[in-house]
Amino acid sequence: MGAARTDKTGRTGGDNGPIAPVDRRVLAVAGLVFAVLMALSTRYGFHIDELYFLDSARHLQASYVDQPLLAPLLARVSLSLFGVSEAGLRLWPALAAAGTVVVGGLTARELGGARRTQLLAAIATATMPVLLGGAHIANTTSYEVLAWAAIALVVVRIGRTGDTRWWLVAGALIGIGAEFNHLAGIFGIVLLAAILLGPARRTVADRYLLAGAGIAVLLVLPDLWWQAHHEWAMFEMTRALNEKNGGPQKIPTWIVGQLATAGLAMALLWPAGLRFLWRSGRPLWQCLVTAYVVLFLLFAVTTGAQIYYLGGLYVCLLAAGAVGLDAWLHARPDRLRALMTATAASTALLAVIVLPILPPASIAWTYGISTNSGESLGWPQLVGTVNQVWTALPPEQRAGAVILAADYGEAGAINELGRGTGLPPAVSAHNTDWWWGPGNPAATTVIAVAPGPGHAPGYAAQLRRFFRHVTVAADVSNPYGVHNVEWGGHIYLCTGPRRSWAAMWPQLRHYG
Repeated sequence: MGAARTDKTGRTGGDNGPIAPVDRRVLAVAGLVFAVLMALSTRYGFHIDELYFLDSARHLQASYVDQPLLAPLLARVSLSLFGVSEAGLRLWPALAAAGTVVVGGLTARELGGARRTQLLAAIATATMPVLLGGAHIANTTSYEVLAWAAIALVVVRIGRTGDTRWWLVAGALIGIGAEFNHLAGIFGIVLLAAILLGPARRTVADRYLLAGAGIAVLLVLPDLWWQAHHEWAMFEMTRALNEKNGGPQKIPTWIVGQLATAGLAMALLWPAGLRFLWRSGRPLWQCLVTAYVVLFLLFAVTTGAQIYYLGGLYVCLLAAGAVGLDAWLHARPDRLRALMTATAASTALLAVIVLPILPPASIAWTYGISTNSGESLGWPQLVGTVNQVWTALPPEQRAGAVILAADYGEAGAINELGRGTGLPPAVSAHNTDWWWGPGNPAATTVIAVAPGPGHAPGYAAQLRRFFRHVTVAADVSNPYGVHNVEWGGHIYLCTGPRRSWAAMWPQLRHYG
């Protein structure tokens, strides 16, 4: 898009010589990632978040309490094309992961990397645990990683060529990314501040930057409109998440977690990438370093347990590190060989933790490290147990009963996996589900599904505030012995309401 121009540092994109051809082996790496993810897509079952997203897909709206529109919209497309299918739902994150690998290779190319450097960047991206684990599950993670990586790629290109018309593309990517996950918008805001407050302002802050920012704002207006009409629920949701995942005690988890996010062996590359970008002499590339530092500190304090929040930015840093260390790695063949060997070993170990590779009965030890696999087990059994409790009610009692799920995953499981079994739609007061209403407002019997006591402490006592009679009708577990969220939970039969069900509903709402 247009000719290059000289920036204030004296560096000129086009005058630095032509960049290397695209290495087609990058496409092969991307294809391998896609093939692996699709091959594993039907293992175990739906993840707790996926059940919520499928439920959200049947309630399409401009936004939700905990995420914007686009991920539920893709889930709706999957339902239309494939029905309730793990492989159909997980097609989109697998494609996003493959695209992220390609972006990693292209970023190395824009940074001046040779074909071999593009391949290394693609391999580094493909072996990131946050990429593999995030792309196995159809929530927002894989799309967020792709959006951040693509935004950084465009920034790198502007920094190399000086062609600020690419800000229009960057603005579109930020807006689209923010419609998948609000974090992309935070990245865009921090990046914009770094540009306007630093030396890059003199060379790249022009009408195209302003237009790009305008495009981003226009694209997120549906989300802002919905939030404005729903009490700005995302802020209450953020506060709840920060209380759970943030604080000084979680900072060590965040710091150590960054090694696992980008890959243990590839921890050699991304610090070198920070150094390469900072010492490049290009103010806009340095803004990426500034954004990383600011976001690293921000997330460490506020959401330390959510170690994957910076995952998308590591794609750029790995590519920059591959370029910066290229000469050193190839000065002695044993260095690159050792890096590849270590990467293969660490990837094999971490893949077992974040992907459904082991038999379900053998994954209990992985749950404390990553909940991905553990939260994909036991849902059919839970639905079957709820169905038994439901059908045991006399027909006249069922006519005035509702099923209340304590969390959105339980509601999604009943509504998706229980579809066609005779179960009515479940309701939940968790996150966006609360806004969909209480079901039958005149209900006098509630079958309440609750997770284990570690995730819903005092739930029975809370139910007794609203009902005179609360009894345990069944227990919740899974056949694999995995102590996930639902393990140790109960299904309660609640009768004798102290007030009308409709009057109780506003007091049941909870975010988290």
